[in-house]
Amino acid sequence: MTDVTLPDDLRLRLSALLDEEGVTANRGLITRILQSAIALGQDRTDRLDLKIASAALSEMREAFRLFEPLRGVPKVTIFGSARTTQADPLYGQAQDAARLLSKDGWMVVTGAGPGIMQAAAEGAGRKMSIGVSIRLPFEEKANAVVAEDANLVSMKYFFTRKLMLVKESRGFVCLPGGFGTMDEMFELLTLQQTGKAEPVPIVLLDEPGGTFWQGLKTFVDGNLAAGGYISAGDMDRVLITDSVEAATGEILGFWHNYDSLRWVGDQLVLRLRHEPTDAEIDDLNDRFGDLLLRGRIERTEPLAPERADHDVLELPRLVLVLNQFRVGALHRVIRAINALPSAGRAD
Repeated sequence: MTDVTLPDDLRLRLSALLDEEGVTANRGLITRILQSAIALGQDRTDRLDLKIASAALSEMREAFRLFEPLRGVPKVTIFGSARTTQADPLYGQAQDAARLLSKDGWMVVTGAGPGIMQAAAEGAGRKMSIGVSIRLPFEEKANAVVAEDANLVSMKYFFTRKLMLVKESRGFVCLPGGFGTMDEMFELLTLQQTGKAEPVPIVLLDEPGGTFWQGLKTFVDGNLAAGGYISAGDMDRVLITDSVEAATGEILGFWHNYDSLRWVGDQLVLRLRHEPTDAEIDDLNDRFGDLLLRGRIERTEPLAPERADHDVLELPRLVLVLNQFRVGALHRVIRAINALPSAGRAD
């Protein structure tokens, strides 16, 4: 990103304005936003472009305000068709998955519409539901579960809506749907494949005995992977199932031992709930050494930037220099970490 260069006197005036308004935290970032806004005016940016930028920033602010007090609560986003009826077995699958996850303390994020979105909100209940709706000329208003609740934000643009449906969640369940659902599902896979998002569990949930997602896998394996457009193992990070129990187990199990990660320069730090043994670390190196640019997977104390930020310092850690062209395979390392004997059985 190119920084905007403004005259010294203008920067001083912006600083004085922030002082006057009592803005003390993250001053550098707030200043950069203001500088970019001024530069848009100096560039004589087209009015329509300015309307897009203004609306997007306003929508993101509203969404950030909604999610901020809920930041400590784990969240799962459930995607699926707005056209699914209550008589469809998929409706019950979404309800049941949301109900089980909410009972385990997870909030359920949906697009706040009808169909699968309403089913998931019903399963989670009003207090455990978050809605991120889209304003469309032909779309129904937000479903009754979230329409009158504080946990609802409305978006004009799909790109800001998708950001908020994805940004805060630690797991995803996709049920069959149309273009919108496919767009959301492939967005998730793209973010994971390219390393633009941290690894998270993704479940493709079907009705009992359903073949919708198996059909997708056949297409992916037979066309995308076979044609060399993706790597052969890119779908390995996804669980395809018709079992609600397996779906919820996949979401919860992914976080059984693995907690979080952080890049410090070219070093990747994996924070865990249970410290692995020396023998387990040796085994991880034997299995995943080909993913490294150099060195080994090693146990480590919190690195200096982590200490400076007081970043979950109490957790044990592993550090590795990952070949970033292999970042899409990181989910395999995490699953192996979750399965270590030192981590015990998943609940």
